[in-house]
Amino acid sequence: MKTLLAVLHDLAAAALAWALAYWLRFNFDIPPAYWHGLLSSLAVVLPLQGAIDWGLGLYRGIWRFASLPDLKRIIIAVGAGAVTAPVAIFMLQRLSEVPRSVLVLYPLLLMLFMGGSRFLYRSWKDGHLLTLRAAASEPVLVLGAGEAAVDLLRELARSRRWHVVGLLDDDPDLRGRLLNGVPVLGPLSGIVDHARRHGVRQVIMAMPEAAHALRRRAAQSATEAGLALLTVPAFGDLLSGRVSISQVRKVELEDLLGRDQVQLDDEGLHRLIAGKVVLVTGAGGSIGSELCRQIAGFKPRLLVFFELSEFALYGIEQEFSQRFPELAVACVIGDVRDEARLAQVFGGYRPDLVFHAAAYKHVPLMEEENAWQAVRNNVLGTWRVARAALAHGVEKFVLISTDKAVNPTNVMGASKRLAERVCQAISATSDRTGVVMVRFGNVLGSSGSVIPKFREQIVQGGPVTVTHPEIVRYFMLIPEAAQLVLQAGSMGGGGEILVLDMGEPVRIVDLARDMIRLSGFTEEEIRIEFTGLRPGEKLYEELLADSETTLPTRHPKLRVARADGVPDGAWLDELAAWLACPDRDPADVRRALRAWVPEYRPPEQ
Repeated sequence: MKTLLAVLHDLAAAALAWALAYWLRFNFDIPPAYWHGLLSSLAVVLPLQGAIDWGLGLYRGIWRFASLPDLKRIIIAVGAGAVTAPVAIFMLQRLSEVPRSVLVLYPLLLMLFMGGSRFLYRSWKDGHLLTLRAAASEPVLVLGAGEAAVDLLRELARSRRWHVVGLLDDDPDLRGRLLNGVPVLGPLSGIVDHARRHGVRQVIMAMPEAAHALRRRAAQSATEAGLALLTVPAFGDLLSGRVSISQVRKVELEDLLGRDQVQLDDEGLHRLIAGKVVLVTGAGGSIGSELCRQIAGFKPRLLVFFELSEFALYGIEQEFSQRFPELAVACVIGDVRDEARLAQVFGGYRPDLVFHAAAYKHVPLMEEENAWQAVRNNVLGTWRVARAALAHGVEKFVLISTDKAVNPTNVMGASKRLAERVCQAISATSDRTGVVMVRFGNVLGSSGSVIPKFREQIVQGGPVTVTHPEIVRYFMLIPEAAQLVLQAGSMGGGGEILVLDMGEPVRIVDLARDMIRLSGFTEEEIRIEFTGLRPGEKLYEELLADSETTLPTRHPKLRVARADGVPDGAWLDELAAWLACPDRDPADVRRALRAWVPEYRPPEQ
C-alpha cells in the first residue's frame, strides 16, 4: 500500500511539474492554443517518468529514512526523464508544440517536488517540524563534538525523550559552530554553568575514542555538579556493529578507567592461531572466557575448553553456541592436577597452543585454610599442564601470571611465582615448545575482584569497605588483558616473563568514591569504611622484582623481564617430591615457600 501511494505521489508530482512549467513559461496565463499540446505531451511524459522511477528503484527506499543516496537516485531518475521525454514526444507527437523552456523547467520542478516531499516527511517524523515535541522533551547536554556526537545528534533528533541544547568540546576551533543545528557552547570545564543556564539535569558523554583521562575529567565534572551522566557505547562495540550510537547507557567505572585501545599485530596472531587447535584451561573463568572470545576471532580449527567447574563450562558452551555457531569447540571437564586426564585430553585433541588460565587467585581465601590447595593447584597444576604440552609437541604454552608474584607477601602470589620458576625450568629443557609467562595486575570486573563487591555494597546502602586509605592497585579491562596475553603468546620465544603495561596505579578509595558518585549518591549517603589490611595483603603491587631487568619489545604495551638463576632439573625433582604430599599445615606451607621462592616475605616477616 505504501509503495502504491509513493508511485501515485510521484506521478502527481510529475504532472504538476509539467503543468507548472507551462504556467511559468507563459507568465501564469497559458494560451488556449497550447492546452492541447500540454495535455497530449503529458500523456507521454507521465508513463515514461513512472517507468524510469520504477526501473531505477526509487520505491525500494523508505521515506522515513530518506537520505543522500535517495536524493542521488531521484536526480538520476529526473535526469533520465528530462533526456528521454523530448525524444519520446518527438517520436509520438510534434515536439514543436512543447516550448523549449518547459523542457528545462520540468526536471528542476520535479526534482524539487519529489526530493522535497521526502525530506519534509522525514523531518516531520524526526520531530524537526514540531517545536512542541522538543519543548515537551528533556533538555540534555552532549560532551564531545566529534563524529560520535554528530551520529548521536542524528539519532536523538527522533527521540521523544531528549532534545540537545548544546555540545561542549575543548577544541577552540569548534566554539560557536553548529553541528546538525546544535551549537557548540564551549569547553568541557563550563558544564556546570551551561547546565544551570539551560535547566539540564542529564549529560551524555559522546567521546568513545577519547583518552581515558579526558573521559574521567568530564565525568568527574558532571557528577560533582549533581548531573546524571550517560555515555554512548564503547568505540570497539560501535565498530563491531554490536550496538548503535543511540543505545546510551549509564557510565560505568570501566568507562573511566579504560585505557587507550590496544593495537594488535593481527597478521601475527592470525599466523599463530588460524587453523590451529587451541586449548584454554580455566576456560569458564573471567580471563579464560575472554581469552576464548578473542581467540574465536582468529578462526582456530578447534577451541578446547578445559574447565573444572561444570556450571562455568556450561555457561561458556551456551554462549559460544549462540555467538560463534560456526566455530568447532570441545567442552572438557577436568582438573589441571589430574595427570591421566591431561594425557587423555592432549592425546585426543593434539592442541597446537595452550593458554593456562586455571588458578586459585583470591588472596585471603588462599592464605590460611586453603594454602596447600593453592600451591598444588597453581604450581602442581601448572607443572602438569606444561609437561603434557611438552610431551605432545605443543607449539606454544602460555602461563597467565600476576603482579602478586613479584616480591610476594601472600601464599597466592608465592604460588604463582613458583609456577613461573617451574615454567622457566621446563622451558630450559624444551627445544620444540615455547614456554611463555605473562604478568598483569587486577582485572576490572573479574570474579572475586573489588568492583562487583563495591556494587553490591552500594545496592545494600553501604558502607563501602576499603582495607586502607592508601592502598593502590594496577587495573586493566578484561578484553585488554586477554588481547595482550594473545599478543605476548605470539611474541615470546621461550622462557621469557612478559610484563604488561598496566599504566598508572589507582587508589582503591578513589574507585569507591567514583562508584558512589556514578551510582547517584554522595559520600554522606553511602559512607566509606576502612577495615584494615587483610592477611597477606600489601599496600601496593609491583610488576617487576628488584633483581629483574626489563627490555622493550616491538609492542609498546609489553616488556620482557629476565630473572637470574633459572632452576635446573635437580631443583624440579626436589620440588616434585615436596608437592607429592596430599596435605600440609598452612604454617609449614608458608615456611617451605620461603625456601622455594627466596623473595617471598610472609606477613610475620
